[in-house]
Amino acid sequence: MGIDIRTIISDNVAKRCDGCGEIIEGTPWRVNLLDIVAPEAAVSWAERSAINPGPFQFHGDPDHVRRWMAAKGYLFCRKGEIREIMRPILIPGSEDAPDASRYGLCDGVHRDDHEFVPA
Repeated sequence: MGIDIRTIISDNVAKRCDGCGEIIEGTPWRVNLLDIVAPEAAVSWAERSAINPGPFQFHGDPDHVRRWMAAKGYLFCRKGEIREIMRPILIPGSEDAPDASRYGLCDGVHRDDHEFVPA
C-alpha cells in the first residue's frame, strides 16, 4: 500500500546525565549503590530508605559521577575508582554534631582503611 509506519523512533530524551543534566547519547554509564544493611523486610511505603540505591545514569566520564556525588554531599574514597557498584559507608558525625553523619562511597576493592575526600 506504500504506507510507511515507523515503530522505532529515537526522539526520547529521557536519558539524562544525573551529573550534568545533559542528554546522554547511546548507552549511559550506570552506577548503583549497595544497601547499607540488608533489611529483612522491604521498607514500608510510609517510610523512606536511608539511601537511594539507584541506578543512576551518567556520561562515560567519571567527572560526571563525582559532580553528582559532590552535589549529594557524598565523600569519595580515593583508594577506589568509580565503578558500576559503589558501597556507601556511614561516616559518623563529630562529638559536637553527632547528627552530622555523612556517607562515603567506595568500590570496596581495596582491603585497607578508607581515605575519604570530597568528591
